[in-house]
Amino acid sequence: MSKFCSNAVFDTALAKISTATRMVALNGQPATYAAADAGRLSEAATVPADFTVANGDVSGRKVTIAAKSGLAVIVAGTVDHIALLDPVSSTLLYVTTCPAQAIVAGGTVSLASWQVEINQPT
Repeated sequence: MSKFCSNAVFDTALAKISTATRMVALNGQPATYAAADAGRLSEAATVPADFTVANGDVSGRKVTIAAKSGLAVIVAGTVDHIALLDPVSSTLLYVTTCPAQAIVAGGTVSLASWQVEINQPT
């Protein structure tokens, strides 16, 4: 018997991710909102236009998060994770890895566009 999930279900989950108003660059994976906030090496504000929901590359649906460039470095370190935060509810919405890059205080960093994809069940 086949399995199926409606795009409406995927889109609801992706819409929640799209409520993030902050994207932070981190060294290591945070376990909580407080850890992500305290550990941020750089950050960017996000707005609804930064999130685009579409058909997935494999199946299901995806949300693409826009690139951010020229972000001020708050603390020197090595960026290897990016987190999406909702400060209104103090929620850590999503964490992903990124290519490691060393950054220096007072410098800038750019974060490439990235995606969250939810595939159809198999």
